[in-house]
Amino acid sequence: MIPLITPRRWARKPHELHPEILAAAGQIVLDVAQRGDAAVMDHTLRYDGVESVSLQVPSTALQSAFDAADPELLRIIADAADNIRRFHTHQKSSTWYIDEGDGVRLGQRVIPAERAGLYAPGGAAAYPSSVLMTAIPAQVAGVKQIFLASPPQNGGLPHPVVLATARFLGLTQVYAIGGAQAVAAFAFGTESVRKVDVIAGPGNAYVTAAKKIVYGQVGIDSLAGPSEVVILADDSANAVWIAHDLCAQAEHDVLASAVLVTSSRALAAEVCEQVLDLVQTLPRAAILNRSLREHGACIVTGSLEESIQMVNRIAPEHLELMVQDPWSVLEHIDHAGAVFVGGMSPESVGDYYAGPNHVLPTSGTARFASALGVDDFVRRQSVIGYTRKRLASTAADIAAFARSESLEAHARSVEVRLECP
Repeated sequence: MIPLITPRRWARKPHELHPEILAAAGQIVLDVAQRGDAAVMDHTLRYDGVESVSLQVPSTALQSAFDAADPELLRIIADAADNIRRFHTHQKSSTWYIDEGDGVRLGQRVIPAERAGLYAPGGAAAYPSSVLMTAIPAQVAGVKQIFLASPPQNGGLPHPVVLATARFLGLTQVYAIGGAQAVAAFAFGTESVRKVDVIAGPGNAYVTAAKKIVYGQVGIDSLAGPSEVVILADDSANAVWIAHDLCAQAEHDVLASAVLVTSSRALAAEVCEQVLDLVQTLPRAAILNRSLREHGACIVTGSLEESIQMVNRIAPEHLELMVQDPWSVLEHIDHAGAVFVGGMSPESVGDYYAGPNHVLPTSGTARFASALGVDDFVRRQSVIGYTRKRLASTAADIAAFARSESLEAHARSVEVRLECP
């Protein structure tokens, strides 16, 4: 069921947005940009099967969802929120200036986005963790207005746990909108939805396609593909744990990728057997079978060093290090969205509770992209404060540089300031 292969046989199936999905998302985005709320309601009825009366969730519905939520679940959400907030507080950048002499000051101001639109997947499922992982970094960054969109269920509202989590975080402007229409509403604004400056949060292929289309009109966090995990293991690793972690990833989606990389052929064979037995006991067996068969692998290398090279080649979203000296191996990992160090750090810990963000680069983009964080919700503004003395000492060089680019007005704008005392 899960292929056992050598590194040479491994080839990532490239994740590309299907042209039909891009085209459909493009039509939705254009429609929402032109017709506003009416288009959002039409597409909500078409894709979610819900006839909307009001796109914004009433404050009474948020409070009711919070009051009806399981108190034990709310306690867990509160504990996870504390961990996430504490971690992201360390990411917060500060404004700074340096004194260059002659009265010159150079610096950088860090300014939060004014408005952020967050997306939490929904429909039949509930993802309160996505609400925490997107809203808390925005709050830590100091974003003034935070909006949340999540698909409506049959009753016309997002999942109650999503609403309860939003209420717990103090989010008051929540919209029962899903898919590409939610992204478009945030990007262009409608009668009910405020236009935002940045859109963040995971979603399906239509959400991703819409984010790709509106980028430039607004900022976005990333273009996420199907979720993935790579487990780097040696012969000290527990095959049962590995099998469970591979299945935990594969149950997300038929496109999810779960890969073991190891130099131990015996471990790889045992993991394959464990996975085969485990899948039959899990409720999402059909999804697991297809995901593991089409996108999973047990890659057997010749050494730990070759395994590390393989991991860096894949550049996975999630990487688990189940080896004898994981902290030492970590120093050689150049490309991974999030690294889970040691056998007691399964991916699920990061998905929900530890604190680091679970919105991560996928499809090999960990080579250049990072986890969602506070920086996604701020702008860095450069500050230059020159004096006459400093300008006089550098004007000739600046003017010469400008004229080397045939920009005479640039040169003269410097020189004119020194022509009179």
